[in-house]
Amino acid sequence: MAKVCFLLDNGYEDSEMKNPYDAVSEAGHETVVVGIEKGVELKGKKGTVSYTSDLSISEVKADDYDAVIIPGGSAPEALRVNDEVVQFVKQANEQGKVIAGICHGPQVMISADILKGVSATSYIGIRDDLKNAGSIFLDQEVVVDGNIITSRTPKDEPAFIKEILKKL
Repeated sequence: MAKVCFLLDNGYEDSEMKNPYDAVSEAGHETVVVGIEKGVELKGKKGTVSYTSDLSISEVKADDYDAVIIPGGSAPEALRVNDEVVQFVKQANEQGKVIAGICHGPQVMISADILKGVSATSYIGIRDDLKNAGSIFLDQEVVVDGNIITSRTPKDEPAFIKEILKKL
């Protein structure tokens, strides 16, 4: 079974964390919540769920994971300005690991500079950011390009989760 890293900070979209996390866990894969700091309670923007970070970004190596999932909301904005997060995602991509982002999640991929020439989708509010990063923007519920999986909004979660599980 796969070992899956969920990159998280406060303000994530509740369902974009909960539903993929539950689906990956229920499929038998190991899930690890990684935050900027270890042991911190991270709350969703709607307040329906919270998770405590298992590890800090400084404690993890891309080698140790098969996949990285980045939920949306405002959390990716906090994650993308952390150099260790950006390096972790860049290294995971170089190793061909699955990297999945929904809604604003691809912001971290943009900062890691891994979307040049890659077909992707996102929340429409960052569409131009994807294009400016060299991505080929597609307005679809889920886009899979090699090891990169992207989706737009909570309504696209079933397709997003299906593709993640297929890759794992």
